[in-house]
Amino acid sequence: MTPQQYCQEKAVASGSSFYYSFRFLPHDKRQAITAFYAFCREVDDVVDECSDPTIARKKLDWWRNQITQIYQGTPEHPVGQALKPFVSSIPQASLLEIIDGMQMDLEQARYNDWDDLQLYCHRVAGVVGEVSARIFGYTNPQTLHYANTLGLAFQMTNIIRDVGDDARRNRIYLPVDELQRFNVPAADILAGRHSPNFEQLMEFQFQRAHQLYNQAMALLPAEDRHAQKTGLIMAAIYRTLLDEIRDSRYEVLNARISLPPLRKLWLAWRAWIKG
Repeated sequence: MTPQQYCQEKAVASGSSFYYSFRFLPHDKRQAITAFYAFCREVDDVVDECSDPTIARKKLDWWRNQITQIYQGTPEHPVGQALKPFVSSIPQASLLEIIDGMQMDLEQARYNDWDDLQLYCHRVAGVVGEVSARIFGYTNPQTLHYANTLGLAFQMTNIIRDVGDDARRNRIYLPVDELQRFNVPAADILAGRHSPNFEQLMEFQFQRAHQLYNQAMALLPAEDRHAQKTGLIMAAIYRTLLDEIRDSRYEVLNARISLPPLRKLWLAWRAWIKG
């Protein structure tokens, strides 16, 4: 199996909405973004699949060393080998910051307020958006601000969708001060207890995510809109998912709401045609 095939299988196996947007890219950019996405999956899986935090930290340190080897031209891992031809357009510090974000999951399971959570979202999603925008191509530096904000919107959508799944890992990403404001005890989320207060809390999170999508679209310069169409495809899929969650009255504590693959493909095609 070639490094490119390894990354492709990693992307397909994830079932992520991101994979559907990659299908419309030219060959070289598709290979680059697929390799980068596989890197993000690898380091995310370290945290999600390793039950011993000490071992997880050692694995993340191994990946930090692997990043150094990628930029020296001597990567060992197939993802590093697939990513190597494209790193001239990717700051090394960005890949390291993504790992710093993953390590936050090993250090804390609660966030006091939006500022705390926003730092986490920036590292695990905003920086991912910036790197993706670099791969897609841009001429106006403001496009990186658009991409970072769009990444925050994606991460908030993930947080809303995964409240129940995260609670089963003893993680609650919803800020503590907002749980208190809406009178939703952390114990209720950990126990999967749905309530009117929980719905109001989640509506507040929905509005935040919705606002982030609007802010991102307002930041995207017209001259880079065509180059960033892949991000717009992802936004179309994720915003549809967000609306589906709202329509379910936020039944996310004991179920995972997702879009069928054919619907994702249709949304991707429609977004690509509309530009």
